[in-house]
Amino acid sequence: MISTAKALDHLFDLVAPMATELVPLRDAAGRVLAQNVNANRDQPPFDASAMDGYALCGPADIGQTFDVIAEAAAGHGYDGTVAKGQAVRIFTGAPVPAGADRVVIQENVARDGNMIQITSDNGTNVHIRPSGADFKSDDVMAAPRLLGPADIALLAAMNIAQVPVVRKPVVAIIPTGDELVQPGETPNRDQIIASNSYGLAALIQNAGAIGRLLPIARDTKASLATVFGLAGDADLIITIGGASVGDHDLVAQAAADNGMEQAFYKVAMRPGKPLMAGRMGTSAMIGLPGNPVSAMVCGHIFVLPVLRKMLGLGSVEAPRKTAILTKDIGPNGGREHYMRARQEDGHVTIFDRQDSALLTVLSDANCLVVRPPNDPAQPSGAKVELIEI
Repeated sequence: MISTAKALDHLFDLVAPMATELVPLRDAAGRVLAQNVNANRDQPPFDASAMDGYALCGPADIGQTFDVIAEAAAGHGYDGTVAKGQAVRIFTGAPVPAGADRVVIQENVARDGNMIQITSDNGTNVHIRPSGADFKSDDVMAAPRLLGPADIALLAAMNIAQVPVVRKPVVAIIPTGDELVQPGETPNRDQIIASNSYGLAALIQNAGAIGRLLPIARDTKASLATVFGLAGDADLIITIGGASVGDHDLVAQAAADNGMEQAFYKVAMRPGKPLMAGRMGTSAMIGLPGNPVSAMVCGHIFVLPVLRKMLGLGSVEAPRKTAILTKDIGPNGGREHYMRARQEDGHVTIFDRQDSALLTVLSDANCLVVRPPNDPAQPSGAKVELIEI
């Protein structure tokens, strides 16, 4: 068995970032920016009024009067020049006309026809947003960057209509086992519903990749070979189950028959010990254990970091944080243990039941507490590391 850290190193060696593709700005949310992008203009592109009021030249002392000569609104600027003693009625977002060096807000003015008088002190704020105050032409949005809604708004303001992003990895998901049927089907008395394949597909989709659920491969080499044949164009192949050493665990042999070069088998962790990985043609392959919780835990610990590397976000393990135990826990054994738990306000409660078949416990969890190998008993109040899920 190898450590989780060593297993991750092997997995990172199996994959590389995907190629770059251009997508319309409308489709770029949630994608990873693949190349630096330069702004095509200044923002704002002109000195703009920050308030509704009057643009004028020079001091605006209480009692001073000005002739209103024109009006400027957003999208409808005034092309003339403002001289001393003159003012232009202006609205928020409108270009500040030439000659004007301040905007007096409308609350500080009394108007009578085309004449205004300053009635209150405007203070030191000139209420003008200078050209390029937000960003300037050729300013850079640096890659790699996972693009969120605010980034999309910024790209739009930069006048970027086509965005270079990392291609989404295609992940073929292969559930295996005679005991499985699809959700909605009627199982025999000795069958169960395939669940972890759907959970992993959701995990993969949320990570920004494309999860492709393939048919259930039955416990025969012929069935496994057929389904492997359907996965040949995937960037990553994930099998679920059949990776142990029982008489019906045929995945490793079927994968080898299909050309897989194995990188490792078995990891010193729980849940998730019977995990394997390698390359099959142009695809990387990860063989996950069949227990539902084991598969999902390995999804967080191994699959998500691998996908992040494929998306150009670097070779980084799942991020960890610390929290304070709410109750005592006993000593850990010789394998790293990922314990289902719930954290809130900096405190974490580890669930009593940790069986790797209990999806209800996993559903109630929002984190995995990471116990190092041979970790001694820890009292309530001790700090532990965890991974949010």
